[in-house]
Formats: sequence, C-alpha cells, structure tokens
Amino acid sequence: MTIGGWRGLLQGREGELLLDLVYVFVLTRFSQRLIEDFTTDRQVVLPEVGQTVLLLLALWMIWVHAAWVTSRVEPEQPVTQLLIVWTMFGSMIIAVTLPHAFGARGLLFAVTYVAIQTGKPIILLIARRDRERHSPARHLWWTALSAVPWIAGAALFPQSPARGALWTVAVALDYAGLVFGWPVPRLGRTGSEDWRLAGEHLAERYQQLIVITIGETILLTGATFADDFTPDRVAPAVLSFATAVLMWRIYFHRAGAVFAVAIEVAPRPDRLGKSGYYTQLAMVTGILAAGVGYALVIREPRGHQDPLWLAVILGGPALFLAGRSRLEYEVFARISPSRVIGLVALAAVTPALLHRAPMFAAAAATVILFGVAVWDGIRERRYPDEAPSPPP
Repeated sequence: MTIGGWRGLLQGREGELLLDLVYVFVLTRFSQRLIEDFTTDRQVVLPEVGQTVLLLLALWMIWVHAAWVTSRVEPEQPVTQLLIVWTMFGSMIIAVTLPHAFGARGLLFAVTYVAIQTGKPIILLIARRDRERHSPARHLWWTALSAVPWIAGAALFPQSPARGALWTVAVALDYAGLVFGWPVPRLGRTGSEDWRLAGEHLAERYQQLIVITIGETILLTGATFADDFTPDRVAPAVLSFATAVLMWRIYFHRAGAVFAVAIEVAPRPDRLGKSGYYTQLAMVTGILAAGVGYALVIREPRGHQDPLWLAVILGGPALFLAGRSRLEYEVFARISPSRVIGLVALAAVTPALLHRAPMFAAAAATVILFGVAVWDGIRERRYPDEAPSPPP
C-alpha cells in the first residue's frame, strides 16, 4: 500500500488502535492470572478459574461496548476520542488490578469498571441533543443498576465467597441488559434500527481483536521460553507458535474475512452484529486458553503436573473451533465438516491423554488444528467464489 493508502486506513482510527494496544497489556495480565490459577498450590482450582472467567466477561463487556459505540459515532468527533481515552485509561487501571481483583485490589477494580461503564453513556448524554439520547440513557440506567452489586461485593466482602456471588449477579445484569436492549420503563428498549450502523466497523473491530489475542499468545510463548532457554523447551515453543499461526489461518479463512460483507447483506444486520459478541467471545477465550496451555507446557516440558491442564491445552482449541463454527454458520448458513471433525478429534484424544505428559496433548492439538487448516485449503480450491449467505 502507498503512504496515502495507509493514512486513509488509519484516519480517525488511531484511538482504537491505541485501545487495542492497551488490551494487549490487559490480555497479558489475564493470561498471567490464569497461569497462576493452574500452577499455584491450591486445593481447589476450579473456583479460581471461575473467578478469572468472571473477570474476562467484565473485560469483554468493556471492549465490546466501546466497539459498538465507536461504530455509531464518527471517529473524528471529540466525543468519540474522549470515549476511547476514557476506556483506555480505565482498562489500564483494571489490568493493573487483575491479579488481585478478588483480593486487596477488588475495590479499585470494581470502582474502575463501574466508572468506565457509567462514564460512557454520561459522555454521550452530554454530547447529544437528539432522540439518540434515549440509547445511552437506557444503558446508563442498567449500568447504575449493576453498579450496586459490583461496589457492594468489593466494599463489604473483602475476603468472602459472597464477593464472587455478587459480582456474578452484576455481570449477569450487564449481559442481560445487552441481550434485551437495555429496556427501561417509558424509554422502551434499543431497537434494531439502533444497530444498523454497526455492521462493517464492528466486523473490523472483531478482526483486530482476534489478531491482538493471537499476538498476545505469541508474546506469552516468547516470554515463557525466554525465562529459561533450554533445549527441552524448544519443541513446545515451536508447537505454540504453530498453533497461533493455525488459529489465525482458520479464523480468516473465508468467514472471518468476509464477516463485514455478511452483516451488510444479512436480512437482520442487528441480529448478526449482536450474535457476533458471543461468537467472538468464544474464540477469544479459546485462543487465550490455548496460549496459556502451551505456556504451561513450556514451563514444565518434562513432567505431568495436573490433568486439569488438558482443560486449556485441548479445551482452548475446542472452544475456538466451536466459536469459529458458529461464525461460519452466521456467514454461510452452514458448518464445514472440518470444524466438526476437529471438535470430535479433540474430544476423542482427551481420555487417552489424561495420564500422559502435557507435551503429548499439545502436539495432538496442533496436529488436529493443522488438519482443519489443510481441509480449509482444499475446500477453498474447490469452491473459490463462495459468497456470504447468512441464515434468515
């Protein structure tokens, strides 16, 4: 591309690129927390993982709502830039608190999250003077509602399972508002017309987040490998890098690349745009889990530590393929057999790998993803001009 072409591509989008860079830091901190969940000596691991998943859902809500807002407001407007800066700074603070969000830094995490989520609709309400004010007003009502369990859980229960229970209620309220269009008495709910401008830009934001998530797994691989550069770590590091490349290849094979076009031609663009929230979340979670799984293998290449490691080593790629299958159905109204076979293969090898070294599981996951990518290449040569055809 020419220099002018790059300028056209980045015009007005520099703030979003900065936000993505902040999320590289956020995702790195999240991965480090998940690694601690599987390596720190604890009697019960699953509650710790559950806490980390809850934090991921909160982080996803921040990012995805920012993407929705910026897809509806011109990027050059000061209000858009203020929203992005507000989200960037808050996300950086949240990243700092992540490892101890259920401990000493819980109140800072909750206050920052609430400030981000309530601040965005307040900024939009101040900046807008037309009927579009109804949408941020609805969102503000729901964020104020969920703020109660967020703050109460952090302030009243510093070291208690009650914090997790209240924060679970808070996350459920946040997602319920998103799913049902933030219904408010007299204001109604956000209708399909409020989603029409989100299509192409939302798809581009999803693609960028997938790229930075895959990039984060490569950074995690390199950082873990660099901690102790020994020959026995070479093979798992190579497998980790290969898996990251394969997930990139599988995601952008057709459906990921033409998702924006699919939204434009869909009979219900609003439905496709909203369902993408959960499809992309599944893939992002799967990529992060896979990266953590390979990092665990790189750290302990010779021994077997815990059967639960298979939950991320094999479960991560499985969750990624499941999300990718849904994306393919959303775009083409069908699912490639390679996705189904890949999921079945991951499930089939799991029992045989329960009592084997994690290195075998990592190799199996990479081989299965390689098979899926090869199948995609063969199908692309057979059907080179397949067009998006979303389900009605």
